[in-house]
Amino acid sequence: MSDFSMTIDGKAVAGASRFGVINPATGDVFAEAPDASRAQLDDAMASAQAALRPWQRDVELRRKALRASAEVIKAKAGELAPILVREQGKPMKDAMGEVFGAAVWFELTAGLEIPVEVVQDTPENRIEVRRRPLGVVAAITPWNFPLLLAVWKIAPALLAGNTVVIKPSPFTPLSTLALGAVLRDVLPAGVLNVIAGGDALGAWMTSHPVPRKISFTGSVETGKKVAASAAPDLKRLTLELGGNDAAIVLDDVNVDAVAEKLFWGAFQNCGQVCSAIKRVYVPEKLKAPLVERLVALARSVKVGEGFAEGVQMGPLNNRPQFERVAELVEDARKAGARIAAGGAAIGGKGYFYQPTIVTDIAEGVRLVDEEQFGPALPVIAYRKLDDAVERANRTTFGLSGSVWSESPERAAEVAGQLECGTAWVNQHLAITPFAPFGGAKWSGIGVENGPWGLLGFTEIQTVNVAK
Repeated sequence: MSDFSMTIDGKAVAGASRFGVINPATGDVFAEAPDASRAQLDDAMASAQAALRPWQRDVELRRKALRASAEVIKAKAGELAPILVREQGKPMKDAMGEVFGAAVWFELTAGLEIPVEVVQDTPENRIEVRRRPLGVVAAITPWNFPLLLAVWKIAPALLAGNTVVIKPSPFTPLSTLALGAVLRDVLPAGVLNVIAGGDALGAWMTSHPVPRKISFTGSVETGKKVAASAAPDLKRLTLELGGNDAAIVLDDVNVDAVAEKLFWGAFQNCGQVCSAIKRVYVPEKLKAPLVERLVALARSVKVGEGFAEGVQMGPLNNRPQFERVAELVEDARKAGARIAAGGAAIGGKGYFYQPTIVTDIAEGVRLVDEEQFGPALPVIAYRKLDDAVERANRTTFGLSGSVWSESPERAAEVAGQLECGTAWVNQHLAITPFAPFGGAKWSGIGVENGPWGLLGFTEIQTVNVAK
């Protein structure tokens, strides 16, 4: 698998050099990706800039292009999903879900309206507030959902009349490169440019003079660097950064009814979800039965290579993340926490780690205080609900959270006290194209999805007409 190319000005372009892509199920290089030079980045930006004016002229043509993109993605799902399995590690069922999710995001975004607001209309004058495209958008995406999160940026940016230069993570570049290839015959040349490379390429993009907006999904640390790089040019920003989501279980919960939902709220995609449950707070009286149920679930999960029959969880995506999860679990063990299930790597090749439940743990231990982004879940006892809420909020993160109760109304009242961008009740990871998704505090700036995410790719223009 070495025939992947970049898309610049609607054409297949080889990189100035190439770099290896590792299959996380084996730990071995299985393909090569093109590595863009600085000159090729300039070419991509120039192409996007040249395509802007004709692309902005007709919103209905843009809608048709987005819907056509959705159809092509669905038609090519059998090609795209196996690439995801090999480079990201997720099971085939989940990879297919991500591909079709990308198509759905294109379809539903195509139907969003770009409003024109009339704030005054008199015999003397008419004042309208319109939304104009920003220009070229530079998008940088992570390795956990490389295809879906690319479309979260591409679809609204294009509908709003912008053009895009996108760079995926060097851990998972291939599915985004393949997406660029399948859309070459759907989108006009220059409207979507897909390049690949390492961290240096990302830094060149964020400081490049052409883009008027940076849309970045990744870690808090890198997000701060992106913001600093964009500041001298006053580029607009959307930053979707890390999370340390708390799930608060109330004292009236039926443990058997919620345990599996809590488990998969934490362990979906091997725990590699920015808005996954990272901490569970449970009343002391319910701690033992909940831990027992979570342990049983952890021990029942089939972990393995994504193409294997019945696999529910794949490996961690890359060695640095694999080593980080192992380090955090070992740190918790040394701090006196009890490893109730898992707690070790799975032998053999690849970055497989046992689904791990950790208890007898509290704040002050790294596994609770930091974002683990992997299959290790701390379960923390509390006595008073107000204390649980305060502990859940005692963090620089604020992406999402959830509250669990037999009374949805009671849970919703508690959920309103969480300092986060999304608060769920009796569910987690219920992300929809129609609702805004973004973080409070260090978890981000701006939102994605729905009309709110779409407007983030526009700027306001007031048109004041004297009649």
